[in-house]
Formats: sequence, C-alpha cells, structure tokens
Amino acid sequence: MDFIIRAIRPEEYEALGELTARAYLDDGFLDFGEDDGYLHLLRDVARRDAEAEVLVAVDGAGTVLGGVTLAVTGGEWADIARDGEAEFRMLAVAKDARGRGVGEALVRACVERARATEGCRRLVLSTQPGMASAHRLYERFGFVRTPARDWKPIPDMDPLITYGLEL
Repeated sequence: MDFIIRAIRPEEYEALGELTARAYLDDGFLDFGEDDGYLHLLRDVARRDAEAEVLVAVDGAGTVLGGVTLAVTGGEWADIARDGEAEFRMLAVAKDARGRGVGEALVRACVERARATEGCRRLVLSTQPGMASAHRLYERFGFVRTPARDWKPIPDMDPLITYGLEL
C-alpha cells in the first residue's frame, strides 16, 4: 500500500473538497451539475471536520487520494444513524487513484473506528442507486441492504439506498 489513512489536516481541506466535488460531478452523481445545491457541502470540508471526523488517504508525497466523513456520535452528518449507530458518507477517491485500494482502506478505517466506539453496534450509510462499484465494495465488507431505511433527501431526487453492518 503506497498511502496511509489518517485524520485530515486543515491545509488539506481544499484539496479534499475539490476531489470530492469532482468525483460526484465527473461520475454524474449530481442531478444539477455545477448548480447542484449539494456541491457546497461536498466542498465544505472544514465544516465537516468541525462537526464529524474526516479521514483522508494520502500518498508519500502528501497528495490527497481520497476521503470520507464519519459521524460516530450522531449529529449533523448522520442522516440515518440511530442510537448505537455510526454513519459514514461522502466517500470519494480521485479518479487517478482508483483501483489501488484507497476506497477499501477508507471503509475499513470507518469500520474500525465504529467498532472502537463504545456503545456503537452498527455502521450505516446511504448511497445513490447508480453507485454500483461502491455497492460492491460495501458488500465485500459484509454490509447488507436495509431497504426499509431508504429515503429521499429532497423531493425531486431518486431515493437513496441504505446499507448497514452489524459490528
């Protein structure tokens, strides 16, 4: 593995924000492109880091390869988590870093942190139906679909699908 997973540093906020925005935009996961209201949340890494835990994958040169937001105690960044659950979201890997295990390492770090959190019994997430490669990754970790928890963040959007992993 030619990268490490660690907590983000303030000087990396802009790089991860742009990487995450580009991943969603370039892969077609924002219905309104550059005008999508969700884009500002994807780019606002400083806020995410203040209100949750943001992990990054960085290579030996310090280049940000990917990142994820983890909410282990609920709060603003936990859309579907209930008592005893942690949630992760905004998993993104730079296009040129895909296929190197970056996404897998970020998910593993979320699982490990959730397991290490006292009282946390489950890790949950929401994902778009078209994110098939992410779904395969989650299922390799043992996440299972939880269709009863699927939801729509905004009325004109297709429902997000949900997964959970018993810890």
